[in-house]
Amino acid sequence: MSQKARYIMIGGFLGAGKTTAVARLAQRLTDRGLKVGLITNDQGSELVDTKMLRSKGFATEEIPGGCFCCRFNSLMDAADRLEETARPDVFIAEPVGSCTDLVATVTYPLRRIYGNAFSIAPLSVLVDPVRARRVLGLDEGGSFSSKVVYIYRKQLEEADVIVVSKCELLQSDKLDELMSALQREFPHAKVIAASPRDGINLEAWFGFIESAEQQPRGTMEVDYELYAEGEALLGWLNATINVTSQDEFDAQELLASLAETLQKRLAAQDAEIAHLKMTLSPDDAISGEVAVINLVRNDYRPELCIQLDEPVEAGQIILNLRAEADPDMLAAVVRESVAGVQAAHAGLDMKLDHLEHFRPGKPTPTYRDRVEA
Repeated sequence: MSQKARYIMIGGFLGAGKTTAVARLAQRLTDRGLKVGLITNDQGSELVDTKMLRSKGFATEEIPGGCFCCRFNSLMDAADRLEETARPDVFIAEPVGSCTDLVATVTYPLRRIYGNAFSIAPLSVLVDPVRARRVLGLDEGGSFSSKVVYIYRKQLEEADVIVVSKCELLQSDKLDELMSALQREFPHAKVIAASPRDGINLEAWFGFIESAEQQPRGTMEVDYELYAEGEALLGWLNATINVTSQDEFDAQELLASLAETLQKRLAAQDAEIAHLKMTLSPDDAISGEVAVINLVRNDYRPELCIQLDEPVEAGQIILNLRAEADPDMLAAVVRESVAGVQAAHAGLDMKLDHLEHFRPGKPTPTYRDRVEA
């Protein structure tokens, strides 16, 4: 790299809206004439995020099989591949939603080892406002167990910027109360309310992370045993489903039907959904178009984020499900739901082509730099 590229990392718990934010920021930078490279990350493979971002035309590399902290060298390899193909001025990295301690294990080593190649933006951590109010005790409602909440709060503790994403979901008094609570509990962070989906207040956030440098502060203390136990409570499932039909079908209607069926079956098993997201890409797609649906809480409705304009004859669904639940149970629910949706749609054939389900292993960082306060 002849001059320093910008490295921007956007973190946050599962379902916080990271991928939507990444796409918004990437488009903004592209519109200004900058070249952008995106790096997605997951414990497994076959990511909805990667499919969606590539469908928008962005150069995107995917790091499966572990979080950035445990795959630091893979992160650098991904940056090298993007450099060879796209020569980005800005790299935007989206870490696993159950990952924390990113400053000590990613940005500090990045600065120490590759400081001549990258300028490093402050770490942004997004929060879903409804989930955040429950975690902070401002509202009642479905939440995670204490060990999973430990990870959630550690993400906020290390954030340079806390972004209350999807701010349009709260009335102004509840939003103000949440922002005050976040600022009180995490006084080191800049707290911003924004909506990547609706384009609300993005200038305040994007302008800051595009120009400011991350300022080193004392390395956060993390109980890695507790961290590992929290991650191990989460079930991870990725699947691909090949869909064919005797007649054309509506992609949006099929995704909504499958999401609602999964939601009902998971609720019956008392599984707390962290994030369910699916894409459907037609087999005859020319420009990479996809339909996308998201569900981020048990008591929320599945939301169609991107829709297809035309009916579909055949395609592939990529399904990513994260929940506090046993992975074997998640797999059984997915199989039952796919069979149930197929039976309800005459002439439709849905075949599970790939299915992986597991609990994340104990985080073992490649590096962990300690900085004194």
